[in-house]
Amino acid sequence: MSDARATNAYWGREGLERKILDALAAAGRNVEALTVDDLAPADHFHSGGKSATERLARLAQLRADMRVLDVGGGLGGPARTLAAKFGCRVTLVDLTESYVRAGAALTARLGLADRVTHRVGDALALDVGGETFDVVWTQNSGMNIADKERLYAGFARALRPGGVLALQEPMAGPVQPIVFPVMWARDAGASFLRAPGDMRKTIEAAGCEVRAWDDVTEEAVGPSTGADSPAHSVQRIIMGDALEAIVRAGQRNRAERRIVMIQAVLERRATPAWAPAPRTSG
Repeated sequence: MSDARATNAYWGREGLERKILDALAAAGRNVEALTVDDLAPADHFHSGGKSATERLARLAQLRADMRVLDVGGGLGGPARTLAAKFGCRVTLVDLTESYVRAGAALTARLGLADRVTHRVGDALALDVGGETFDVVWTQNSGMNIADKERLYAGFARALRPGGVLALQEPMAGPVQPIVFPVMWARDAGASFLRAPGDMRKTIEAAGCEVRAWDDVTEEAVGPSTGADSPAHSVQRIIMGDALEAIVRAGQRNRAERRIVMIQAVLERRATPAWAPAPRTSG
């Protein structure tokens, strides 16, 4: 299982809903009548923001009433976008308890609690009560996880046969090592990136077939890739003064191809690699 204490120590922030609402109000937003578009700078904690979420949703061909499991969904920006813009029903799991609390409050504020559910959960030990989903969705959530084999095998188990895994993930570029700090780690001890070719083999071995595999490094720009961010961005709200060093490192990592960003859609095979062999007579 993941180290919940270390994860919450690094990512956790108390009073996040209030901080987000105050930052949005200072930016001129009407916090009593927020939309997913108003919230987007403050609740999409991944490169490319809401536009990257919408791109991945189109790539995955999401449709109304699809059942989506959003793993590592953080504050819920992508989940609320999938519900409001694409009509999906989303179950979000995240290990950071303060994000789950704040995300649920924001979802209720937007009137989406009937379509988005927030739960504390571990990506390496998914507990979905035996339910399977049409889509497992994950954006920038696996960088701190070393055991990619277990991670993606768990994703495959959560999918119905023919269901799709939709992912956006920073991966190791052709130039190494990466420059620290990055958004998810102060140093190499908490960062576990693999090259795209290795990642693709790992996910395929878990029982999935590639539908699309796109390098979106040039599109998915954000503070972790060196872009500026407004005062009401989630990166600035959460990382505070530490963001400046992350931005400087991000500029090098992106320009020198030390980190690349991949969006991919994979379909779970009818009989994945982890399934037990059928019993035979005789």
